[in-house]
Amino acid sequence: MKIQSTFFVMLVQDMDRAVGFYRGVVGLKLKSQSPYWTEFVFNSSLLVLHGGGAEDYRETGLVFQIDDIDAACHEVEVGGGRVVTPPREGGGQGVMLANVADTEGNGFTFSQNS
Repeated sequence: MKIQSTFFVMLVQDMDRAVGFYRGVVGLKLKSQSPYWTEFVFNSSLLVLHGGGAEDYRETGLVFQIDDIDAACHEVEVGGGRVVTPPREGGGQGVMLANVADTEGNGFTFSQNS
């Protein structure tokens, strides 16, 4: 087997709303966009939004390492998402964690080193 690339897929109900969130709030660079498949890049990472998602909250396993967790949580709320679990100590490792959801109900985590 020869792996050519890896990417992370998240299901969305409203592609335009989701694109606005990941472009404007999270700050990812838009690579391509269509009603059912949109790609964002950040460094060597690729995040794909795929149409057809449900409106329920679902954890995705996606984590963004950031420098200011409180500001990031505020930006998510202002951008139409929500804070699911406010910033907290992450297991005594000198890490702060917060669980948030995008406008489509996809949950992801912010991580900040103390």
